[in-house]
Amino acid sequence: MSLEEASRQLEAAIHDARVSFDCILLEELDRAHTNAITARAAVDAAEHAIRVEFERRQADKADKAGSGSAEKESD
Repeated sequence: MSLEEASRQLEAAIHDARVSFDCILLEELDRAHTNAITARAAVDAAEHAIRVEFERRQADKADKAGSGSAEKESD
């Protein structure tokens, strides 16, 4: 996953939350409930994508720091 995917998921969550809100006003509770669940799932997917990217960047940073110290030791 990527940050673009996280962004897309958050946009979907916003849309589903708005639909859920409108359904509540129209007293279509079953549809409101369904859209609230899909909004929550989209937020969870976005959070996962962000966490994966964060961990990847942390690992890249650690690798760079580790390779920099290994180069200094070999000099």
